Amino acid sequence: MAYISMGEAHRRVTDYLNRFSDAISSQDSSSLKQLLALSSDSPSLLSLADALNVIQDASRVIRQSDKYSQYGEIVTPLFRSLQNYRLGHLVDSYQAFEKSANAFLQEFRNWESAWALEPLYVIAYEVRVLAERADRELSSTGKTPEKLKGAGSFLMKAFGVLAVKGPKRVGALHVACQLFKIYFKLGTVHLCRSVIRSIETARIFDFEEFPVRDKVTYMYYTGRLEVFNENFPAADHKLSYALKHCNPRSESNIRMILKYLIPVKLSMGILPKISLLEWYNLIEYSDVVQALKRGDLRLLRRALQEHEDQFLRSGVYLVLEKLELQVYQRLIKKIYIIQKQKDPSKAHQVKLEVILKALKWLEIDMDVDEAECIISILIYKNLVKGYLAHKSKVVVLSKQEPFPKLNGKPVNS
Repeated sequence: MAYISMGEAHRRVTDYLNRFSDAISSQDSSSLKQLLALSSDSPSLLSLADALNVIQDASRVIRQSDKYSQYGEIVTPLFRSLQNYRLGHLVDSYQAFEKSANAFLQEFRNWESAWALEPLYVIAYEVRVLAERADRELSSTGKTPEKLKGAGSFLMKAFGVLAVKGPKRVGALHVACQLFKIYFKLGTVHLCRSVIRSIETARIFDFEEFPVRDKVTYMYYTGRLEVFNENFPAADHKLSYALKHCNPRSESNIRMILKYLIPVKLSMGILPKISLLEWYNLIEYSDVVQALKRGDLRLLRRALQEHEDQFLRSGVYLVLEKLELQVYQRLIKKIYIIQKQKDPSKAHQVKLEVILKALKWLEIDMDVDEAECIISILIYKNLVKGYLAHKSKVVVLSKQEPFPKLNGKPVNS
């Protein structure tokens, strides 16, 4: 840090205070949000932090003028947070910022119009990001990470302030999405339910009123929740909505949506093109798709094993594992097609022995009892139409559409 004189330090602090109070008095949302973006590492905020560390006690400067002191409860802890952030003391920085955020929320509650929504969004973001960094610092010193949970409590308070009649309600979805990010990070996704219930049942909200970016994020997270709940039609609707309305230039966001939408589509019998997987760098799904096309159980299991950690972290492993039934269906269908070419009159009779040979060729050992069990499940779930002749060990397929298509519907549970 270059040398800063006391006079220069005072100039920087008073300049910030003037800009802060002017932004509020003129309801300049754009200027105010830049003054609150602590983690943006903007040169002006970093130079202010250096000045604060020279002055040490900036609260005296704030108290000197009524223009500044009326916002003292917001700015004093904000300065303390900025000082600690510059020094790399992230736990102290978070604690001070949360105090400032609570004071800002109280002021925001008293303002009748919604002019300060964008600054509040910045505060919501900063609270979450600083809490994550503070928790990493706590973990590194062997302490219990607890700040992100505290950030969730603050954002729930902010959501309550916004979830009322009036113009401020359009900000509720943005804060809800920040809450979802915290709950997913903490593994407490069940806490999303009360927020979703408020958004989807409260009469004060009209979903179409919310900004598109917030609707996309909301549908993405609620779609992921439906994936975890194995409610694939709902997951398909929500994630497809997010994909359709996502900014086409935001490839990283499209990739995030597709990471969950693809397993949902696969479970409904809809396969993506390999070119799509390559374009969005989702090649972990390419072998899964090929396995479904070929009826190759070995390839599916190998793909699941190779990318197990990735699929488990995403929460889609169990969804992909259940694709085995579709792979079995495809394998039996291939045997049926080959038999039809050789002897059309007997094509609908598939011996279990032939199925077991095909599986053995794929290096999968299975006995007759296991094969009968799988065939029974396929018939029960309407993936195969026909019946199992137990005595003769033959699958007798229906002559009318023996392999029903899913047609965009999930396999029957």
